[in-house]
Amino acid sequence: MKQTRLTLIGVAAVAIALIGAALYLQLSKDMLPCPWCIIQRYIFAAIALICLVAAFLPQGLRRAGAGLGFLVSLGGIGAGGWLLWVQANPSVSCGIDPMETSLNKIFLADLLPALFRADGLCSTQYPPLLGLSVAQWSVVWFAIFAVVLGWTAFRRQR
Repeated sequence: MKQTRLTLIGVAAVAIALIGAALYLQLSKDMLPCPWCIIQRYIFAAIALICLVAAFLPQGLRRAGAGLGFLVSLGGIGAGGWLLWVQANPSVSCGIDPMETSLNKIFLADLLPALFRADGLCSTQYPPLLGLSVAQWSVVWFAIFAVVLGWTAFRRQR
């Protein structure tokens, strides 16, 4: 069905745009990404890649791709939720720790350091954007993706 293909391409385009927005905030507003921010970027990139590949597969596999994107979106909600919890509990920090070191050793962090290198602290509070923090916006978008991709994957065929 053409609608499934358009939905998958739309989700991929929004996920790529959100990565672009994160880069804009990092490079022009000096909002350095923490390790959990980078993990969320990887998740947005995975959703975009899954949706783009699935959009050009046969209908049954498109729905399976939407289902996989749905599961990855749930992982994004978990990652964003963890970051929100860390920010709400200042005694906990995920700053310079083994996770940051291992994330920064992934080949993509060397290949595209502006995009995938963790340089910030999770506990840093930046000013809100339209009333929500960046982490809250990430959770909102992961939830939107989960609803859209879940609906695409699990709705009944007509």
